[in-house]
Amino acid sequence: MAYGLSTYAFFWRVSSRAPRPLTVLEMLEQTRELGGQVFQICDHPPIETLDDAALAEIRRYAESAGITLELGTRGVRPEHLRRYLDLADRLGARFVRSMLNTVDHRPTVAEATALLREAVAEYAARGVTLGLETYEQVSTDDLLAVVRGVDSPHLGVVLDPGNSVARLERPVDVVDATAPHVVNIHVKDFAFTRRDGWVGFTYAGCRLGEGLLDYRHLVDTVRPAERGINQIVEHWLPWQDGFEETARLEADWTEHSIETLLNENLLRSN
Repeated sequence: MAYGLSTYAFFWRVSSRAPRPLTVLEMLEQTRELGGQVFQICDHPPIETLDDAALAEIRRYAESAGITLELGTRGVRPEHLRRYLDLADRLGARFVRSMLNTVDHRPTVAEATALLREAVAEYAARGVTLGLETYEQVSTDDLLAVVRGVDSPHLGVVLDPGNSVARLERPVDVVDATAPHVVNIHVKDFAFTRRDGWVGFTYAGCRLGEGLLDYRHLVDTVRPAERGINQIVEHWLPWQDGFEETARLEADWTEHSIETLLNENLLRSN
């Protein structure tokens, strides 16, 4: 098991709102400085445009820093997953995260299962694991039906309990249901706050440990340390009053999250 960061921990600092978006190498450097052991390049289209030399440079830096690389994309079409399998090979990544739906493809359970049987066989042949993330567009029951239907040790669940709340699924129920199949964890905290005039709620991220994520229940149920499951820090940080304040807070949340994970799990191991 390792702790680390996702590109989603740098969401605003790599966005079009940044005066100069961070590069993958710069995010890797910050991951190293914070003591992260893994970096997940997730939903980050620029990685698809890099040539072999640039990918090799990223791999060399990660290896020299002792950082494990992971990838993340969306969709289950075999040709797309094959492209990410090739990227994983070039980066030395042994894990790829995906999601069932894309803008132009929303497969049924049966279709997704058939497509993934083809793709996962290729992943297994190269020693790469594919994980499907829990999120509101697909019920947890349907996601598990796909994973069980494919029935491969190289396909599992990326557990992000906060994502399914918009589907009116309780995070604790998502944790309990998916636990046997989890192969990767996205760690972010979340909370509801009343909107102006107390009309409705805003559902957004917050500093780890200050919201509704029952992290101890997650760890007790999934047992990532025993099963070698990596924990990846992400955020749902709302835009603040300008880029500088947003970037400052994003960096603060990231450092706090890594420190919290280390402290929580050091306490549990003693």
